[in-house]
Amino acid sequence: MSSKNRIWTALFLVAGCNWGVTVTRAFCVTPTSPLRKAFTTDRRLEYHVGLSSRVSRVERHRSWSASASSSKSITLHQGREDEAEPSLTQVAKKAISPASEFGTPLPESASNFNKAAVGIIKNAVFDILFAGDSLDRSYARFYALETIARMPYFSYLSVLHLYETLGRWRRAEYMKIHFAESWNELHHLLIMEELGGNARFQDRFVAQHVAFGYYWFVVAAYLFNPILAYNLNEAVEEHAFETYDKFVEQYGDTLEQLEAPQVAKDYYSEGDLYMFDAMHSHQTSSSSCESDLRRRPKCETLRDVFINIRDDEAEHVRTMAYLQKTDSDLLDSGDDLCEIIDDDITPETAVLDIVSNGSNATTMHDVVS
Repeated sequence: MSSKNRIWTALFLVAGCNWGVTVTRAFCVTPTSPLRKAFTTDRRLEYHVGLSSRVSRVERHRSWSASASSSKSITLHQGREDEAEPSLTQVAKKAISPASEFGTPLPESASNFNKAAVGIIKNAVFDILFAGDSLDRSYARFYALETIARMPYFSYLSVLHLYETLGRWRRAEYMKIHFAESWNELHHLLIMEELGGNARFQDRFVAQHVAFGYYWFVVAAYLFNPILAYNLNEAVEEHAFETYDKFVEQYGDTLEQLEAPQVAKDYYSEGDLYMFDAMHSHQTSSSSCESDLRRRPKCETLRDVFINIRDDEAEHVRTMAYLQKTDSDLLDSGDDLCEIIDDDITPETAVLDIVSNGSNATTMHDVVS
């Protein structure tokens, strides 16, 4: 047997053993495992769960919650009269998150360990490698931090895509929020590159190689326990917030005299703000419809830019903290529901119309139009 054939044979054996262990564990060892749940889940109910998230957003926008809670639950019938589908309220309760589906709550000691570990790495590595009081060394430090800070969101997306590919779990809202967060970190990185933070080869070498290892570490952590991965990133983003806050306090007067880079202006004020809005998971319900209530930061000077980046890190901290809750559910607030709402349509009738009429509509825009 040639060496090429031996390599292929070994790969097939490894893959076969891996799938054998996975299937055995899912169906024979742990009856309540996520994989077994996925294969035994009613797909029709999953469709209603995805729709109920959109319906909930419409309900918030039009203040229908009060009337909906006082009305009787609608029973959706299909086939015989005595075979009732789950009510809208029951369907909404089925909504899940990565933390509730795959996670295990962390003890306080584990959370404290993550914070301590992040602090030690920051002080022992980055404070030494990027030492210096000049703006140039600060930009290089921020370049490295932003290169690394993008990795957790790439890791989350990779695992969520893997779950979806294998048929284990799927919720588009979580892939959207994590992509929006990675998009936010990308623009932080672009700003630092425009300021010259990536000018030195050694700075790029350190940042890129640490980021490569960090990506795979977070992938493993997210597969093992999403709550652990979210908690670790919360600690990282807390340190990022503190770093930027101290930088603004120290160099605020100097930064006030410098103009904001165009890439920052485009992201924060002058360009398409869809992805910027999608990154915010804690906007008020009314802010989803009224643009003047959304976060619209000033971006004229370099001081404004670093204040905006600091506030972005605070938003990441809030999102990571929320996603660690096993009873949390993330609702998408970055769409255009406000522009397509019909006064004659309520959340319950929207669901009822789709199911009873056998509509092929897949979005709320299709429902109301």
